[in-house]
Amino acid sequence: MAVSGRLETLHNKHIDLEEKIQAELRSPLPDTLRISRLKREKLQIKDTLRQFAQAS
Repeated sequence: MAVSGRLETLHNKHIDLEEKIQAELRSPLPDTLRISRLKREKLQIKDTLRQFAQAS
């Protein structure tokens, strides 16, 4: 996969995770464990995107 395609995929996944986090936070009984996992995954993607940006 080309670098630009990989970046786009990561960016889209980052956005999707944010939407899932917000949806969970809006639920009557938010699953804090799920929120924590989603945030951790989102942070990992953000770190990867930052590494790509620094390498460029």
